[in-house]
Amino acid sequence: MRSDVDIAQDTPASAPGRRPPAPVRVEERELVFEGFRYQCRVVRQDQPRTVPLLVLGGSSQNRYAWVRHEKWLAPLFTVVTVDLPGYGTADFLPARHGLDFLAANVRHLLTELEMPEVNLLGTCFGGAIALRFAQHHPEHLAALALVGMTREIPDDYADAVPRWTRMLERDAHAEIATELVQRFMSPPGTGQVRKHEVVSRLLYAQFMQQSPEELRMSVEHNARLLSHDWYRDEPVPSVPSLVFTGEHDTLCTPAMGREVASLLPAATFTTVKEADHLAPVERMAEFSELIARFFTGQPLTGLAYCNALERLGTGVGRRGVQGPDAEAPVPV
Repeated sequence: MRSDVDIAQDTPASAPGRRPPAPVRVEERELVFEGFRYQCRVVRQDQPRTVPLLVLGGSSQNRYAWVRHEKWLAPLFTVVTVDLPGYGTADFLPARHGLDFLAANVRHLLTELEMPEVNLLGTCFGGAIALRFAQHHPEHLAALALVGMTREIPDDYADAVPRWTRMLERDAHAEIATELVQRFMSPPGTGQVRKHEVVSRLLYAQFMQQSPEELRMSVEHNARLLSHDWYRDEPVPSVPSLVFTGEHDTLCTPAMGREVASLLPAATFTTVKEADHLAPVERMAEFSELIARFFTGQPLTGLAYCNALERLGTGVGRRGVQGPDAEAPVPV
C-alpha cells in the first residue's frame, strides 16, 4: 500500500490544525545491514515531548511518504522514516529474507541512530514488521501503534498474488494497477470515504509510474509475503498499544484489527470515520492527531472522527467485539 499521494488535505474544526513551527533539523543517512544498503530520513526535534517516533510504512511506501504528516508530528518528537532493504531506494532484498531479517534491520537502524527507545508506528506491511520487532526487541519499545493490520494475510489477497506476479512479468501494468486500487480501497457503496475518487486516481497513477526496479521489488515482496510467517505466536511486551483502521477498510477489516488488538497484552482499538485502508491519506490531519495524542499520552476519548474506543487484549477481562451477542466494549 502507498500513501505518499500529493493531495490537498482539509483541516476541519475537529482536526488538530497546524501547530506553531518548531525548530527541526532534517538529515538523510545511508546505512548497511548484512551487506544490504538502506536509507533513513530523520527529522530531529531539539525539544521533544517524548522519545523519537519511528514509522514503518506499507510495502509501496518510501521514507518520503510521511513528509506531509510532519507538520503535525515534528513539533512533538523526532520523526524517523526508513527505506528498509527491498523497498524504496534501498537495495533489492531476495525473498528468502523475511520479517525476522527486517525486524533485526530495524534494531540495527536504532543502534546506528543511537536511539535506545522509540515509539513505533507500523502501517499495513510495516505493522507486521513492527509487531515482529516488538516481539524480538522489546527493550527498545516505549509504545506501539498498528494501522490497517491483520493477524493473517487475507485468503483472497494471497490467492491473487500469483496472478499479479504473472501480470507484472508480462507488463500488464494498467490491468494490475486497476486491480490493486480496487483491492486497497473500499468498493463504491461500502460507505462514505473522504476523497475516495481522487485518492483512487492518484493511487492508480502511482502504480502506473513504477520503475522497472520498483516492479522487480514488488514481485519479490509478494514472494516474501507467501514464503514467511506474517504473524508468529510469540510474547508481546506490555507497552501502551493502539490498533486502528478506517471504518470501511475492506483489505484489513475492523474485525481483523480487533483480532490483532486481542493478541496484545492490552490495546485500545478504534476505527476512523469516513475512511478505509488509506486512512493515513484520506484523513491526514485526523490520523496525525490520533497518533500524536496516543504517543504523547493524551486522552483519546471524545474525538469526533473516531468510533467507540474498545479495550482489548490478553490481559483484559472482557473484550469489546461486534455482533448481536457481543459484550459491551471495556471502557477506556
